[in-house]
Amino acid sequence: MEKQYCKVGAITPMTTGEQAIALLEYQYQIFSDRASSNTNLSEYFEQKAKKIQKVLENLV
Repeated sequence: MEKQYCKVGAITPMTTGEQAIALLEYQYQIFSDRASSNTNLSEYFEQKAKKIQKVLENLV
């Protein structure tokens, strides 16, 4: 897949294999931490973490 460009900037495709899993695990951890520390946006961050968790489950 090649880079795609939009008005805001370049969008690069997600890496494949183990790198993609590591990246998703890192993002999941960040959203989980933010959900527990930020009371105003905790529901939003929890939903993002759940979506990433579902993607991870499908990859593994």
